[in-house]
Amino acid sequence: MTGQELAEWLRQALPMLSEAREELGDLDAAAGDGDLGTTVAGGAEAVAAALAGMASTASPGEVLRVAVRVFAKTNPSSFSALLGAGVLAGARTLGDAAEVDATATLNVGRVAAAVIAERGQSAVGDRTVLDALVPSLDALAGTLSGSRAQQLQAMITAAQSGTEQTATMVPRRGRAAWVGERSRGFSDAGATAYLRFLEGLSRSRDRS
Repeated sequence: MTGQELAEWLRQALPMLSEAREELGDLDAAAGDGDLGTTVAGGAEAVAAALAGMASTASPGEVLRVAVRVFAKTNPSSFSALLGAGVLAGARTLGDAAEVDATATLNVGRVAAAVIAERGQSAVGDRTVLDALVPSLDALAGTLSGSRAQQLQAMITAAQSGTEQTATMVPRRGRAAWVGERSRGFSDAGATAYLRFLEGLSRSRDRS
């Protein structure tokens, strides 16, 4: 996939996050301050606008770097800071390569997850985005020889399962940890945002 193809794919997928604004806000309100819906939706809209104006010669790494910087700058928050640091580190693994494949994408994701875990002092089971992200990467690793549609569906299935499991967990990190047991029954907002993003990628692919 070239940088131009990646930018268009992302641009078409991001509206899914805008559509999830209320859902994410409600989930975040159950375990935090309720601003994640606004943060994610606003960031997604800004990124989509930025990607629409990128040069056709931009590399995949450049596309990701621009996207994450715009997202983090638009609505500063702990979530966008962690996500930004992770994806930015992952994007560096691409260098100036003209194209990206599933293996390179997996490497980006693994690096991003490691940075998010380190900076957030969290792990799978702590009720964070990692509970959806890490299983989805494991699913991608198991479907590298498949089609993009198969890879995406495997990632969505794994991320959905991980997201649903967060509803049974007591948060251990961040502001959500203050809420404790009261957050049970509600899926983690960050994990849900990631799941909706994957669903947006799938919808974008179906339209292309």
